[in-house]
Amino acid sequence: MPPERHEGSGAGELPVPMAWMYAEYLADELLRTGDLMEPATLEFRAGRDALALTIFLLDGAVAGTLPAARVDELRLLTASGTPWHHWVRTRLAAPVAGGTEADLALARSAWRWLEETELLAADLEAVGPLPPWEPEEEAQVWTPAWQLGLPLGHLAVHLY
Repeated sequence: MPPERHEGSGAGELPVPMAWMYAEYLADELLRTGDLMEPATLEFRAGRDALALTIFLLDGAVAGTLPAARVDELRLLTASGTPWHHWVRTRLAAPVAGGTEADLALARSAWRWLEETELLAADLEAVGPLPPWEPEEEAQVWTPAWQLGLPLGHLAVHLY
């Protein structure tokens, strides 16, 4: 279902956030197609929200399947070492083309969740043996959800 925008004919009608919902749908489909994570996990949600934000902030969602140029943009924006975090903050502060206030409210809500929620992840920077007072299990750290979701989203786009 491509995003559409219908102006209400009567007072009190709520706008439907189709641009955000479509971006979220595309992100969900990319992650499910990649079969990288169980859909019921918080990691999947982090990947979906990070990818949906990226799709939405690229001037709104596109109709139909993702064109090759858009897939390349998504790969570049979600690649490791990119200033994605700063890019999202900057884009959320400006009006988004093709999106309503309702779309923007949902995008900001997803961003707050990604920033404020911390997930337990393997500490990939841990080098060497653990100190003797640490249990002999895999080193883990709490990290913002977006730091787990972004690489997951990147991998899903890469597998698309």
